[in-house]
Amino acid sequence: MPYDPMIVQPMREELTSVGVKELRTISEVDEAMKAEGTALVVVNSVCGCAAGGARPGVKLALQHSVKPDNIYTVFAGQDVEATQRMRDYFTDQPPSSPSIAMFKDGQLVAMMHRHHIEGAMPEQIAQALTGAFDKICA
Repeated sequence: MPYDPMIVQPMREELTSVGVKELRTISEVDEAMKAEGTALVVVNSVCGCAAGGARPGVKLALQHSVKPDNIYTVFAGQDVEATQRMRDYFTDQPPSSPSIAMFKDGQLVAMMHRHHIEGAMPEQIAQALTGAFDKICA
């Protein structure tokens, strides 16, 4: 059963307020994954490591001069079908919430799982992401 939409709305807005596009349906996910270029995908979550690390780390990373062409999010535990469809694109990766993936021309090229996020400071997550941006997006 999905989380109450009222509870997760502030967690959604933490990313959408900095330009991250929400993908809430299977068709939105499929359309987004057809886009050429680079993409960052955040699997958002209600957990503490999403609140304390993932979302703040992504927000910091998006201040970097080099960024992906497209930046998306799905919300695990809320947009269940969209999240599952996005995970189908995470080839050979176990489900993880939160998680952050990088794609280039529709191909998964980097993945940050919950165990990479949990216990990490936002600055550490941002540093890892900006390093990936420099390598993959430049």
